[in-house]
Amino acid sequence: MNYYFWIPIAILAVLLVAALYKRYRLLKNLADAPENENVIKLTDDTFEKTTEIGISLIDFWAPWCAPCKILAPTINELADEFGEKVNICKMNVDENRKTSTALKIRSIPTVIIMQNGTIVGHFVGVKPKYVYAKALKELV
Repeated sequence: MNYYFWIPIAILAVLLVAALYKRYRLLKNLADAPENENVIKLTDDTFEKTTEIGISLIDFWAPWCAPCKILAPTINELADEFGEKVNICKMNVDENRKTSTALKIRSIPTVIIMQNGTIVGHFVGVKPKYVYAKALKELV
């Protein structure tokens, strides 16, 4: 075969390696979002009491989950914006398996919105802030 065949393949290989390295650096340097005093940390014991009255947005996460770390600043912004009207909560699924199993949380990050103890919204994966804000504004 002539070398003209291998030139596009080599270029694609270099681009693939560069993209993978860029993603690796992004995830490696991903820092935890700072704590927000408006975000309620839920446990198996406090879940029902917190969500039974009013509107609650609950972020199910784990410390080892990179997409969860990406979503954390969005949850903090929602807590600052809706903190007085809505309970913005986080629940670590590694430490609170009872509730996450009962709600059939299979992948993280998962965000559910509850109104008076009933699930009215369910989002799996990282979504933009406006998706969560729109769902909350419809309920408030």
